Amino acid sequence: EELQKQGLPPGVQLRLSGSADKLAVTWSAMQGQLLVALIIVYLVMAVLFESFVYPLIILLSVPLAAAGGVGGLAVLNLQVFQKLDMLTMLGFIILIGIVVNNAILLIHQTLYHIREEGQPAGEAIVEATRNRIRPIFMSTLTSVFGMLPLVLLPGAGSELYRGLGSVVVGGLSLSALFTLVVIPPMLALVVGPLEARRSARRRTEDVQTAPAE
Repeated sequence: EELQKQGLPPGVQLRLSGSADKLAVTWSAMQGQLLVALIIVYLVMAVLFESFVYPLIILLSVPLAAAGGVGGLAVLNLQVFQKLDMLTMLGFIILIGIVVNNAILLIHQTLYHIREEGQPAGEAIVEATRNRIRPIFMSTLTSVFGMLPLVLLPGAGSELYRGLGSVVVGGLSLSALFTLVVIPPMLALVVGPLEARRSARRRTEDVQTAPAE
């Protein structure tokens, strides 16, 4: 306390080292990797859906997963201390590629009902949610139970992967629940106008390419 009041003496420097120094370097590198992962996922989905809007809705599941990952890590720290090391932060990058699957299933099924079966947007969203809720929970549960041994089972090296497992388990669990709450309402706001515009554009293209009689 006395040293904090007086400050460092002249000629004395303070530098972080050990785990704190490594964490700062790792976090700096991870920020760039997280951004690159998000950009790649967004561009791939934009190509697949032929739209820049649907991928933005899908990426709403990423903050939900991140919140779940932080929550899972907090629950783990109630039992045993787990530092935020490189492997733990790697769990957040893994979540980006996993949690978007549920939203992709919902949006893809909705678009199928609209484009192939001609259903109204509202009915298509309800039907897609009803059809996909079971596969979503099945895939989430298999992933969660597959990761639980990393969190629960003791043994040599368990402290290395415990943080990663808790982040993935927490992120997947929260994302699976809130994806079904957040994605359908957001999709209902945009899917009707977007698909109407797409249908009009397709009709115009068909008229322009139709052979003259």
